[in-house]
Amino acid sequence: MAHRVYRDIVTAVRSGRLIEPFSVNDFRNACPGWAEGTYNAFLYKHRKGNYGKASELFEQVGINSFQCIRPFKYGF
Repeated sequence: MAHRVYRDIVTAVRSGRLIEPFSVNDFRNACPGWAEGTYNAFLYKHRKGNYGKASELFEQVGINSFQCIRPFKYGF
């Protein structure tokens, strides 16, 4: 599932539906259809320097403010 969520985010950023830096609410509005818990956890779980050693896909640039790490991963 993680790659599908990430793909949705990258697609939304590339299309201009999701403008960086973005918040959890921006993510929710640009990528509808995911479980509510996904919106609240995905960005934090995959931020640079996360405690769980999950893949680092985003940089937290402020309180509830994120941008994608470039280059995009997983061929996206």
